[in-house]
Amino acid sequence: MKSGGRFVLAVDQGTTGTRAMLFDDSGFPVRGGWAYMEHRQIYPRPGWVEHDPIEIWENTKAVFRAVIEGAGIDIHDLVGIGVTNQRETVVVWDVRSGLPLYNAIVWQCRRTSSLVDYLRANYMDLIVNRTGLIPDPYFSATKIWWLLDNIPDLRVKVEKGEAVFGTIDTWIIWNMTRGSRDCLTPDMGGAYITDYSNASRTMLFDIHRLDWDMDLLEIMGSIPVHALPTPRPSCDREFYGYTSSEFSRILGGVEIPVAGDAGDQQAALFGQVGFEVGDIKCTYGTGNFILMNTGSRPIKSKHGLISTIFHSLEKGRATYACEGSIFVTGAAIQWLRDGLKMIESPSEASILAESVDDTGGVYFVPAFVGLGAPYWDMYARGLIIGLTRGTDRRHIARAILESIAYLTRDVIEAIHNDTGIDIRILRVDGGVSRSDFLMQFQADILGIDVVRPIVSETTSLGAAYLAGLAVGLWRDLDDVKSNWRIEKVFKPRMDEDYREKLYRGWRSAVRRALDWAREIPWVYELGG
Repeated sequence: MKSGGRFVLAVDQGTTGTRAMLFDDSGFPVRGGWAYMEHRQIYPRPGWVEHDPIEIWENTKAVFRAVIEGAGIDIHDLVGIGVTNQRETVVVWDVRSGLPLYNAIVWQCRRTSSLVDYLRANYMDLIVNRTGLIPDPYFSATKIWWLLDNIPDLRVKVEKGEAVFGTIDTWIIWNMTRGSRDCLTPDMGGAYITDYSNASRTMLFDIHRLDWDMDLLEIMGSIPVHALPTPRPSCDREFYGYTSSEFSRILGGVEIPVAGDAGDQQAALFGQVGFEVGDIKCTYGTGNFILMNTGSRPIKSKHGLISTIFHSLEKGRATYACEGSIFVTGAAIQWLRDGLKMIESPSEASILAESVDDTGGVYFVPAFVGLGAPYWDMYARGLIIGLTRGTDRRHIARAILESIAYLTRDVIEAIHNDTGIDIRILRVDGGVSRSDFLMQFQADILGIDVVRPIVSETTSLGAAYLAGLAVGLWRDLDDVKSNWRIEKVFKPRMDEDYREKLYRGWRSAVRRALDWAREIPWVYELGG
């Protein structure tokens, strides 16, 4: 049994699975202190994506238990828990039974496109000015609106206070602290909270006042404010609550403070110690998410980006970021494996890609659920173009990997145009960043250095840092910053003319994918 130190545990509830990681006071993962479980992806109709909230909660308990047992620490040395999560996904549940009233509607889901069309036509400026977001089915608000309009008797239950909504962080923290009287909202049966960064992803939150916006609540389905969680800082020295009841049994009855919370991409920037204005990172996961720290004020984008809250270390104050969200990148590799059956493991994609000199003129646009930044086209659809009789699976695998780098460049250019900041280094993390082939191509197509840290799971690390700061494991941001270590730097080596030629081809391919589902919507109704 390991003892004599202090540890924090991060729960990272992502789009494809749930991870738990244990970190020591130097910010390094503890040997044996890691576990991961995938959950089902549910597709009721074309363009609809759902998860089972109970499955997610059961997996959370399972990975938590596996980490505690695998690391072999003295449980009394575990000083805090941080939570990070897939951000815009929405759960609705009965506060008495604790049971979901519908599957979680996932951020990738497109079912609310018609509601978004209405918002764009009538409230575009209001939404952008108050939330920093561009109306899109990606965000939480229209998902809640759809639930209220489509689930029988739900509106009555919500108005009576019997049912509530939350993003996945709220669902996890409420369950962790359920039954505890020692939490911020004991009358809700557990800590019914979210942090400012997650709230800023709902399209219902005023990022300037740091509170729910009553006008937007009314516009988007007359959502009662009491059915939304209490917004809190990302690092809360008051603690959101303590583990209790079912969850504490995993810990041998010991109650641990839950004190850190942030959306997964904000947590990743925090884990990359992006504490200076201009610091920028890209997380390569199910999608790609590029965030730049913009300091104490949000920036209004003119190039298809969104403004979001990066983190908050104090009630009523926040640090902001500009963000480009790319919906499908790593998920395209998963599709290559599970859909096309061309590979057996994600790592095989890089092996195939490196076995050919180029794509043979093939481009792949992974617009399975539309395109996010900087295009924001919810009617775009996936496209493979440039196929010849000489094309084989190696070229397709390479085109899929290259598309990830091209989409990232689209966003990096938009960030530069919005901020005027000369970007020289891109910090990278996430599962797909382990591909040396992709990271080198990313450096080549950007023409800047790409830096990968030793700890690539920076989303989990960021959640651990937030919890550790709350409980005093680290004193301040400088203390946290001293932990960052570089594993590898990828320097550009591609000829500039060739780089721009490739990128022009990419932009041409994207133009052909835009607005496809609007032109022929009947295709996506088949079988639905």
